[in-house]
Amino acid sequence: MVSKRKYILTIIAVVILTAFLTLTLGNVFMVEIGQKVFLPKDEYSQMRRMTEKYAKQESIMQIAQRDFLYETDEKVMLEGALEGTLKALGDPYTQFMSKEEFEALMQDTEGSYEGIGVYITASDDNKILIVSPIEDTPAEKAGLKTGDKIIRINGAEFTADQIDAAVKIMKGEPGTSVTLTIQRVNSDGSNDISDVVVNREKIRIKTIKPAMLDDNIGYIRITTFDMQTAKDFKTAYEALKNKGMNKLVIDLRYNPGGMINSTVEISDMFMNEGIVTYTKTKAGEVEYFKSDSKAEDIPIVLLINEGSASASEIMAGAMKDTQRATLIGTKTFGKGIVQKVQGFGSDGEGIKMTVSEYFTPAGINIHGIGIEPDIEVQLPEDAQGYGYEFYETDNQLQKAVEVLREKQ
Repeated sequence: MVSKRKYILTIIAVVILTAFLTLTLGNVFMVEIGQKVFLPKDEYSQMRRMTEKYAKQESIMQIAQRDFLYETDEKVMLEGALEGTLKALGDPYTQFMSKEEFEALMQDTEGSYEGIGVYITASDDNKILIVSPIEDTPAEKAGLKTGDKIIRINGAEFTADQIDAAVKIMKGEPGTSVTLTIQRVNSDGSNDISDVVVNREKIRIKTIKPAMLDDNIGYIRITTFDMQTAKDFKTAYEALKNKGMNKLVIDLRYNPGGMINSTVEISDMFMNEGIVTYTKTKAGEVEYFKSDSKAEDIPIVLLINEGSASASEIMAGAMKDTQRATLIGTKTFGKGIVQKVQGFGSDGEGIKMTVSEYFTPAGINIHGIGIEPDIEVQLPEDAQGYGYEFYETDNQLQKAVEVLREKQ
């Protein structure tokens, strides 16, 4: 039985050989007989170019299926063509996703998945860069740190071009393990390379971690912005208020970002009426995300560092531009672009594509630049950790408390 694709190719071949081509596209009708074309020239040229483009791809697939030494899989080849199309754009954040990869991303957005618990991105040298391990996950327990680079997984080399495949391997059944070969840059500039075995678990991402410090100072750490974060933040905030909180530390350190609506909703709690952020597309289309006139009247310090990225920087930029909070720590990551995720085709695949850049209320795009703190404080290398659990060695949090004690 002749496949539909081969049948169409046979028709095209016959048409070319007889020099008589009739095509119908929407409401456009074209007849070509010899040198005569009954169609506007620009429309005919466009259709001819499209035919030639797809003919090249189809010819390559036919040659591979006929001559390639090993078995071929047409579906895999087609997916590879789609992946290559987006990869050619040169943007590590723009990707074609298989059905499995798309489903995994949707699970991450919802706040749970099975894996090791680490946020990664592409580094400047095309390696897989750890933005931050997720708190209380196998990745953190295994000692992975912000700035580490994953160069091999289970002995196989991976680059940033293969980041989706790397994620797929690192995820898996709880109770199983994966071996990561990590490259870490030391303070003296030297590199250490070591293998780290990480056990997979069911990861339920707890994005909010609250605590009450001395002097009625509340503390809320936001580890990422997913669908539940704003709701959980409000619950934690109200609980701290009921305990007498009158000043607040919001900890965005090592928060790699997430959903814009979530960070805008939390920022809106503390900002007066105005712009939280706005995005702009290539076509110049602008979308504004605004806060209303209702605002909690409470002194705030935001803690930031090099692991604070994307949606974290939206909040940090908004709070800084409007002088609503004091920023303490180190310069943020510098991701000032927005990706749109959407389903694609009928087989469950998806596309993640960079579609716009975002700006702070003052009109600043921080992509590749980051946001500077109002007060720079470097966390010492010998710090046991960060957050209220490690208050004795967390000098950034200590500085936040000091600043808040001086505020009325």
